[in-house]
Amino acid sequence: MATKPRAPVTILSLRKLSLGTAETQIKEPKMFTVEDAVETIGFGRFHIALFLIMGSTGVFWLAGSLLIIGLASVIIPTIGWRWLIRVASIPGIILIMAFKFIPESARFNVSTGNTPAALATLEHIAKMNRAVMPEGKLVEPILEKRGRFADLLDAKYLRTTLQIWVIWLGISFAYYGVILASAELLERDLVCGSKSDSEVVVTQGDSEESQSPCHCHMFAPSDYRTMIISTVGEIALNPLNILGINFLGRRLSLSITMGCTALFFLLLNICTSSAGLIGFLFLLRALVAANFNTIYIYTAEVYPTTMRALGMGTSGSLCRIGAMVAPFISQVLMSASILGALCLFSSVCVICAISAFTLPIETKGRALQQIE
Repeated sequence: MATKPRAPVTILSLRKLSLGTAETQIKEPKMFTVEDAVETIGFGRFHIALFLIMGSTGVFWLAGSLLIIGLASVIIPTIGWRWLIRVASIPGIILIMAFKFIPESARFNVSTGNTPAALATLEHIAKMNRAVMPEGKLVEPILEKRGRFADLLDAKYLRTTLQIWVIWLGISFAYYGVILASAELLERDLVCGSKSDSEVVVTQGDSEESQSPCHCHMFAPSDYRTMIISTVGEIALNPLNILGINFLGRRLSLSITMGCTALFFLLLNICTSSAGLIGFLFLLRALVAANFNTIYIYTAEVYPTTMRALGMGTSGSLCRIGAMVAPFISQVLMSASILGALCLFSSVCVICAISAFTLPIETKGRALQQIE
């Protein structure tokens, strides 16, 4: 059977083939995304500096709480609470001016079309890490789907979302409640067998002004010391909190700490010594801080990337609602009934403990979900 004759391979045909390959390469320029640049640059000095700055913010929160208590002990008895507010606003004013020197996120700049600014940020990171940028042009990755509020209420995440919202609201309610209630409890002297120093400072008479609910009872130095010690408790359980969420899981760890929070709210009502009251407040501050740490980690892990920021944002909104309600309970209701206010705080914590234990998804050992 005759075969079809083949065209002879010549130098000219090979040259055409090589030119065609070159044209194909020219038509397809290299491109990279922000994620590609981050992976190429790798870990280095920039990330160490970022870790130190962001990690220190948790210490800047504790330090700020301790500083405001220390300033209050000096300023309020001498020049009044109005000057305390003026002095406390100074760091915020400095921070507003410092925002000008903080670079914008490269991902945000790319998503808004400001590619040169994003490229400048990535080049700065690469220079600090002594690494090289990937070759090609920086482009925005194509997202097939962006997170929507309706996605949080989809059948797959509806129960998880509702329970997370309840937990965030309850934790915030308890956190700010115990901070504000501490002052009320110190004013009412729950220490058995002796009068508090704050009661000595207040005039012993039965004047209408001293009996008014709007009358300000001045703290004694011992009361400020109690506030400082209890505030330090916010970092006391961090090591145990880390071990708990990694060995027991997020749900069980959160349900245990929320249950203990409910118990210690009730213990605040018992007649105890000065050291006992300080101990209860210390442990209560430690527990409410541990609750915040755990739910923050869980919320960031349970949602896929397209919904993560939306889930964190809506949870933070519920958190603010809890913070707004707390003063009415810890100061207004507590003025009428200490036991009633403490029972309400405890009941909310019990509800949160049950919600945490019955969460449908455990994120321990679960990889972050990129897409829904």
